[in-house]
Amino acid sequence: MRGYEPSSQPPDGDYSLGALAGDVEAWIDCLGVDKVHLVGHGWGAGIAYLAGALTPDRLASLTVMAVPPVGRFPEAVRRVPTQVFKSWYMMFFQLPRIAEAVAERKDWALIRWLWKRWSPGLALSEDQWASLRATFEGPGVTKAMLGYYRANATPGALIGCNKTEASRNKLIGVPTLGITGADDGCIDSRLFDRLFHVEDFPAGFRVERLVGAGHFIHREQPTEVTSMLLGWFEANSIEPATSS
Repeated sequence: MRGYEPSSQPPDGDYSLGALAGDVEAWIDCLGVDKVHLVGHGWGAGIAYLAGALTPDRLASLTVMAVPPVGRFPEAVRRVPTQVFKSWYMMFFQLPRIAEAVAERKDWALIRWLWKRWSPGLALSEDQWASLRATFEGPGVTKAMLGYYRANATPGALIGCNKTEASRNKLIGVPTLGITGADDGCIDSRLFDRLFHVEDFPAGFRVERLVGAGHFIHREQPTEVTSMLLGWFEANSIEPATSS
């Protein structure tokens, strides 16, 4: 996604979900295909929801991991009040310069601590952490990572005072699979039961909860997630193009 490596950082610093969902359609165009199965985790899931709302004709299916429908997220605190404590870092990341300095301090100690809280059962090897560190330390990447929060997770957006493109586009006309880890310390798994509304998903949805997994489900239980994805793709197979 834009920003996580230097050449994709937009000159205008636009990390809004609308711009990022536009990137998805551009990727599909670049692939030269009519439809794809779109899978997103974390911020990728937030982008996927909006892509499913804005361009459902380009998607055969949608799979979203770890994040419930972002258009309904302002309901989170009311439906699961403890989520406000889990989301504290989103508020902290709004602080210019201070958040950058703290995030980078002591070999990204805050980020490593958050990852441990979010996925208690995930132990990164030194090689895995070295790869992540190399990404984080790319020119402009810290600002870009925090830019996602500053564009989309402001206090006003989180409590519903400010309307966002996601909150205005909640209708997703694509078969949607939601996957959550029961031990997620970042986004309370119960929100997958509270924020998926039948009226928002006219093409249908299904929620799967993986026991023993936290926020980074695909890293923690890759075999189970892969099997789930392949079954979902097959159930929503893309019809081959026919020549006229």
